[in-house]
Amino acid sequence: MISYVSVGADDIARSRLFYNALLPALGYRLEEGPEGLSYAIPGAPPSVPEFYVKPPYDGQPAHAGNGAMVAFEACDQAQVRALHAAALAAGGTDDGAPGFRADYGPRFFVSYLRDPQGNKIALFSSNPKDPARDA
Repeated sequence: MISYVSVGADDIARSRLFYNALLPALGYRLEEGPEGLSYAIPGAPPSVPEFYVKPPYDGQPAHAGNGAMVAFEACDQAQVRALHAAALAAGGTDDGAPGFRADYGPRFFVSYLRDPQGNKIALFSSNPKDPARDA
């Protein structure tokens, strides 16, 4: 069971703008301390991991992991689109516009972003009430 996920950031203020454009809409609440940002869903069971944005513990510059990605589930396709746009406006960069991908199932609607530090973030929905991709 995953307890938490942590990404590194050198500029916590820029990261706060980016993640605050996404995570509160998904139910996460921010707790900020001298060690960085901690996002958790109030009252969530222990199986729902917390998400941390912090400067690297070793004091070296933060860098994105090659092949590392954190995915957050949205309510529906509209929320994926809205949060993708909000994240771009808050300093993120596009790494894959919202839409279906041929390699995934017919209901997997996803967008990809990079946070200000370069960490890869996915926003997805598989809501059965949304239209599916043509087979």
